[in-house]
Amino acid sequence: MKRFNSNQAFSGWMFLAPFLVSLGVFFLWAILRTAWFSFTDYNLFAEPNFVGLENFTSLVLDELFIFALRNSISFALIVTGAQTILALLLAILVNSAARAKGVARTIFYFPSIMSSAAMTLIFLWLFQRQGLMSGMVGNFVNLRWVILSFFVIAIVIQLALVAMARRKYIGVKLFDPYFLLISVLVALISAVIIRMGGFVPVYDEKLLISWLNTREVFLFMPRTLWSVALMNIFTTVPTLMLLFLAGLQSVPISLYDAAKMDGANVFHRFFNVTLPSLTPVTFAVVTLGLIGTLQMFDQVAILGAAAPLESRVTLAFYTYYNTFPPGGSPNIGLASASALTLGVLTVLIVFLQRRFGIKEKLE
Repeated sequence: MKRFNSNQAFSGWMFLAPFLVSLGVFFLWAILRTAWFSFTDYNLFAEPNFVGLENFTSLVLDELFIFALRNSISFALIVTGAQTILALLLAILVNSAARAKGVARTIFYFPSIMSSAAMTLIFLWLFQRQGLMSGMVGNFVNLRWVILSFFVIAIVIQLALVAMARRKYIGVKLFDPYFLLISVLVALISAVIIRMGGFVPVYDEKLLISWLNTREVFLFMPRTLWSVALMNIFTTVPTLMLLFLAGLQSVPISLYDAAKMDGANVFHRFFNVTLPSLTPVTFAVVTLGLIGTLQMFDQVAILGAAAPLESRVTLAFYTYYNTFPPGGSPNIGLASASALTLGVLTVLIVFLQRRFGIKEKLE
């Protein structure tokens, strides 16, 4: 029996050997080498000399590193929150589809299979100075008072028609289709008259908003990173949607039936049955999202000179930038210190999320 157990253990270790070797060479050994280089002035060409905490001191004093730290944390929190909520809503939409559920799942998942470089180039075209997104936002800003007038007129007319109808008839709905059609048509005609007559301020020239070639910060994050965030959300939400979809399909129907018998409406069932049942999936989605966004590199690297460095730099790109500086000597010591900082920051944020945020399992 002991011989059988020893042979079985030996076979198990043999199966694990390739993974353990790759883990030791490309992970553990790499971490140790990076930790050693972070205390040296290594530049790939000369022997490394021990400099103590000089590289870490340089990080704190480097303004570009502060930009990278701020950008990475803001990007991780904003994108992870947005993609988690959107993925959950999209999964609920697909899961509730009575027909063509497989087709809907395939269509929504399609952006995730596209190349990251190709998607970056497409979004680079959309967000350039004369791009489609800049034109759409510029037109909206130019016509914001006309658009506001349209909605105000439509709401006032709809309320007036419904109020007059309720004096004669009982049960007239607030969004009666016939009245709604009249309200929209009248509001549309009125908006055109307001625009042509110049009754509200409208810019003479199209206002173009610069998304890429700007250093402006909007809501804790440079506007350049907002364009990258939209692209990242667009490409990652479908994958996270599949995780939520698998979780939704594993929730027992009996829980919803019991909630209905207790008089719970749609919102009560969502917050008291669906969300608690999805706690393990949500934990995985948030954790994967934080790790992925904190290490975001390829999109900002492909942007290149289309955006200022300080408005697109992240901790991962800062490490690359010091390893392969344009026209300069590599600073492996500073890059290693930055890489260790990114690793510690990732572990810390994931730990805080697990400790104070969404739990791994329902308690």
